[in-house]
Amino acid sequence: MTVPPPDTTAAPVSAVEAIRSRRAVRAFLPTPVPDATVEAILDLSARAPSGSNIQPWGVQVLRGAPLAALTQELHGRFLAGDLGAEEYAYYPRQWREPHLSRRRKVGWDLYGALGIAKGDAERMRQQHARNFLFFDAPVGLVVTMGRDLERGSWLDCGMFLENIMIAARAFGLGTCPQAAFNGYGRLMAERLALPDTEMVVCCMALGHPDPDAPENTFPTEREPARGFARFVEALA
Repeated sequence: MTVPPPDTTAAPVSAVEAIRSRRAVRAFLPTPVPDATVEAILDLSARAPSGSNIQPWGVQVLRGAPLAALTQELHGRFLAGDLGAEEYAYYPRQWREPHLSRRRKVGWDLYGALGIAKGDAERMRQQHARNFLFFDAPVGLVVTMGRDLERGSWLDCGMFLENIMIAARAFGLGTCPQAAFNGYGRLMAERLALPDTEMVVCCMALGHPDPDAPENTFPTEREPARGFARFVEALA
């Protein structure tokens, strides 16, 4: 029997509000998320555009015992100093402005909210390690893609990921897209019995945000449109 998706008509959320309220949630409540809700979010997210409608994404949904087993292994490996090996470079090899300043600011804003002082490398390491617990979210999403696909499909996956984050807000949930897992892509693929033709793109925590957690309260700044957009009046 097909399980209908949860009814959200009682408290509709506009697209504008869903986008404005989206943030990287780094502390979740233990409240379970029904499988039907996860499926409804993914069904909506699959409406993302993709070149020639190839829909290059795949998703492994982790919860319960499999989630606990994987997170405990990765969390332990990280704290033991095993950082894995990146499958692809997510961040620039050489940082430059304004990206470097933005990165530093959001990092210090997070540590400031948590009361972690500059130079406290061990507390920073422990906070980073929480990535590998999916920040205690009840659902961990592992997004995959074929290794043979090209840059266009990476763009498609990005739009799919954004749809997940916005759809989750419509269901009153929060997310955190996580590139931290990149070093363990091969290991996760093995644990999840993925074929060699598939690679892990990124992971995402999904659940009910903890409203009292300080790491969920600090604002992240965005450059206004006038700072990055130019309205072209004539060509050169």
